[in-house]
Amino acid sequence: MDLSFTPEEQKFREEIRAWVKENLPKEISHKVHNALELTRDDLQGWARILGKKGWLGYGWPKEFGGPGWTAIQRHLFEEETALAGAPRIVPFGPVMVAPVIMAFGNAEQQKRFLPGIASGEVWWSQGYSEPGSGSDLASVKTKAERKGDKYIVNGQKTWTTLGQYGDWMFNLVRTSNEGKPQTGISFLLLDMKSPGVTVRPIKLLDGGHEVNEVFFDNVEVPAENLIGEENKGWTYAKHLLSHERTNIADVNRAKRELERLKRIARSEGVYDDQRFRDEIAKLEVDIVALEMMVLRVLSAATSGKNSLDVAGLLKIRGSEIQQRYSELMMLAGGPYSLPLIREAMEAGWQGDFPGGNPAFAPLASTFFNMRKTTIYGGSNEVQRNIVAQTVLG
Repeated sequence: MDLSFTPEEQKFREEIRAWVKENLPKEISHKVHNALELTRDDLQGWARILGKKGWLGYGWPKEFGGPGWTAIQRHLFEEETALAGAPRIVPFGPVMVAPVIMAFGNAEQQKRFLPGIASGEVWWSQGYSEPGSGSDLASVKTKAERKGDKYIVNGQKTWTTLGQYGDWMFNLVRTSNEGKPQTGISFLLLDMKSPGVTVRPIKLLDGGHEVNEVFFDNVEVPAENLIGEENKGWTYAKHLLSHERTNIADVNRAKRELERLKRIARSEGVYDDQRFRDEIAKLEVDIVALEMMVLRVLSAATSGKNSLDVAGLLKIRGSEIQQRYSELMMLAGGPYSLPLIREAMEAGWQGDFPGGNPAFAPLASTFFNMRKTTIYGGSNEVQRNIVAQTVLG
């Protein structure tokens, strides 16, 4: 196993770093480095910049318009963009549904949907979780009934991240109640501007609007929007979830946030406290270990060996690390972590923090928001069972 980068890979890294420095808007980078709220324009603006370069679908093969990078090149791209303060690519289009369309969609669907994803012009949402059907996705109840050349969809999805911005949704729907629950699920692409689609916000504790409920009332979906075969959607969903769980690990964001934690600790004078330094050191060791796990996978892929399917392991460790660094930031900030008045924040109140340092805003809400990471994408308890069965038999 070789964990070092070749001269060619180092040159590639330098090229990515130079391009990002030249093209990433400074105001967006500032927001990301200081955990300030990103608007839709921020997120989609960066997506369009990448799309124009041909890098929004940075993991795509050349045959579908991607750069055709190796696994290591993709890792280096992710690392350099994260450290530079670029927003995370909203994954629902380029990272999640696109690989499903490439693998299981027909040529017409690929021609129709992939260009809008690659350019960043079309915003996709994920229609998986339902009330009572989160980690147990096989129990979804949203129904799609075939009538002629269309499906009639009725039901509800919940926790739809950034669904208020969605143009299209990839949707798990029930098309049969016969046999095992997994065998009656289909994978539909749904235009969110269709009559009968209602998006209702779920307000979080900090007043933010990140997630939504989505209701379907006799929504008509052309049958040509069915991916693959009817009642085979569970297979396609599992393919997609492997991309989601790997994406959740996000080791490169953890490295960036570790540096932010150190800045806050120094600002508040707790960096020299031995016990607090010990906690930072333990976190840093775990981040390095997570990165080594990622590099092991990349090394195996480069050498052509079959690596252990570690999507579940990456999700478990990555999500726990996210919770730990958000908790340590809040502890370091002390009383400055607590107040959150959204209107004041939007008016620039964060300048009242020590030294006008916006890195403190808003630490408590980030801490509470990160509680979700060990639940979504398949709860860590379920992932541990899957890993145990896979590794131990």
